[in-house]
Amino acid sequence: MIPARPLSLHHKASAPAWLAMSATAVLAIALSGWHLSAHALDAGKSAPEFSVQGGNGHIQLADYKGKLVYLDFWASWCGPCKQSFPWMNTLQSKYAAQGLQVLAINLDSKAEDAAVFLKSVPASFQIGYDPKGVMPRLYDVKGMPSSVLIDRDGKILSLHAGFNEGSKAKIEQAIVAALGGK
Repeated sequence: MIPARPLSLHHKASAPAWLAMSATAVLAIALSGWHLSAHALDAGKSAPEFSVQGGNGHIQLADYKGKLVYLDFWASWCGPCKQSFPWMNTLQSKYAAQGLQVLAINLDSKAEDAAVFLKSVPASFQIGYDPKGVMPRLYDVKGMPSSVLIDRDGKILSLHAGFNEGSKAKIEQAIVAALGGK
C-alpha cells in the first residue's frame, strides 16, 4: 500500500484541504450560483477584515469602505479564472465611476505562478497575494474561483462559487442592483 500524500495548500496536482470536494459537490455549487454559506458568512454580516500584500503595498478591506467590492479568489491553475479575468477587467472599467472596486486575491504558494498567469491574462484591478491561504478560511471558500460581493458599508451581500458564461449576467445584475441601478 502506498502511503497517502499530504495535501499541499496550493498545488494543482493535489487539491487544498479547504478546496477538496467531490464531483457532486462541485456540480451543486456550479449550478447554484449565488449562495450563502450556512457556516461562517451570512448576508448582512460584516465581511471579515483582511490585509494582504498587493503589487503596490498592502490591500485592506477597510480601505474600500464606501465602495462596492467584488472580492475574487483565484489561482494560476484555475481554468475558469482565465475566463473571469477579462470579464472582471470589463466590470472594473464599466462600473468604477459608480463605486465598484474589483479585488482579486491570488492563492498560489509561489508568486512566480501568479506572475506567469498575469502575464498571459492581465488585470486592470487590484491584485493581492495570500500564499499561506488565510483568506479562504476566513471567507469559507469552497471552489475556484469564488467571489464575495461586499456593500459600501462592508457587509456581505452574496457569495458565488465557480464561473461560467451563465454566471456573468447573474453577478453583473447583483452588482448593478447594489450600485443603485436597475
